Amino acid sequence: MMSQPLAERLRPKTLDDYIGQKHLVGPNAVLRRMIEGGRVPSFLLWGPPGVGKTTLAQIIANKLDAPFYTLSAISSGVKDVREVIEKAKSNRFFSTTSPILFIDEIHRFSKSQQDSLLGAVETGVITLIGATTENPSFEVIRPLLSRCQVYVLKSLEKSDLLSLLNKAITDDVILKTKQIKLTETDALLRFSGGDARKLLNILDLVVSAEPEKEIEITDAKVMERLQENPAAYDKGGEMHYDIISAFIKSIRGSDPDGAIYWLARMVAGGEDPTFIARRLVISAAEDIGLANPNALLIANTCFDALKKIGWPEGRIILAEATIYLASSAKSNSAYLAINKAIELVNRTGNLPVPLHLRNAPTKLMAELDYGKEYKYPHDYSNNFTKQGYLPPEVSKQSLWESQDNPAEKRLSEQLNKLWGDRF
Repeated sequence: MMSQPLAERLRPKTLDDYIGQKHLVGPNAVLRRMIEGGRVPSFLLWGPPGVGKTTLAQIIANKLDAPFYTLSAISSGVKDVREVIEKAKSNRFFSTTSPILFIDEIHRFSKSQQDSLLGAVETGVITLIGATTENPSFEVIRPLLSRCQVYVLKSLEKSDLLSLLNKAITDDVILKTKQIKLTETDALLRFSGGDARKLLNILDLVVSAEPEKEIEITDAKVMERLQENPAAYDKGGEMHYDIISAFIKSIRGSDPDGAIYWLARMVAGGEDPTFIARRLVISAAEDIGLANPNALLIANTCFDALKKIGWPEGRIILAEATIYLASSAKSNSAYLAINKAIELVNRTGNLPVPLHLRNAPTKLMAELDYGKEYKYPHDYSNNFTKQGYLPPEVSKQSLWESQDNPAEKRLSEQLNKLWGDRF
């Protein structure tokens, strides 16, 4: 018991001890009614880290007195799934309730792994409870999603976190032997980012660093302890955003050493790899753009490959993409162009589409000259002919401007040949 982390020591055993998610497990809430009724369907818990997904699954299994199996999508394969399903089939003879299979981070399961669950879920061999931090609509295959309810868990509110802090210092077997005074809690709450596990880990870190039995918790003390312990990475709060900011700025600044360092900080801290991959895709479009269009292809391939390969090998894929992006020529011309275009649209409103650019699927539309004056570029030399593509009211506006890099110079030269001095 004494060697367990604080978050594990305080893990609730019943719904009455469970903090937060009142919309699901509060009095008369939908999930609580099903649990108390003794039957629950297969379902997915979607929410940020540290809000009680695993705990809720364990409470349900205890309440229903059902065999409980757990798999982690990070380390389990199809073989592990099939072995658990076979065990569950055996246990059906000794229990009136379907065994519960809890899969943490189910969004990291491949399609084949998710496919291997379908039969057992559909026939009731197991009751599946999946936990995910990602939108199930994008990360869970449709046949499995259609067989599961989806319940959304929210980040814990300030009142929930304060209740948890007070419970920790009064009920925990170790902390209650000390005299802990919560003088300030802003830093604890801010760095926890609504994540109960992080909150308790930070509290444990601060308390364990104090030799005295009388301990006063202040914002300054929390900040000091976190800075002394870089591994206390914060995936939901301020440090999370500071480190991803440093990562992206290092890529934008063409420093592969800086970028790979901040990547390592995120990997060591347990950051969600798909979060990093998404930011690489954004950076490839925003900061590298047309100076090296291959950057977007590399970043997108990184994102796809990460889903197929998983962790920990996925860190190598992230590293390759990071170094490539950081080393590439930079341009934000596409970023500036879309912002400029949106500003123009907001300023000028819904201008009508010129008649020659309109579609004419009906006889009436054709009679109204929809599309009549349109010139089909492929009918002309070099597959181009000059005509207007903007509403007349904004036809003189220039939105995309090439920047000083070889790739965009080539694009600009091509456009100059066609349009003259417009580009």
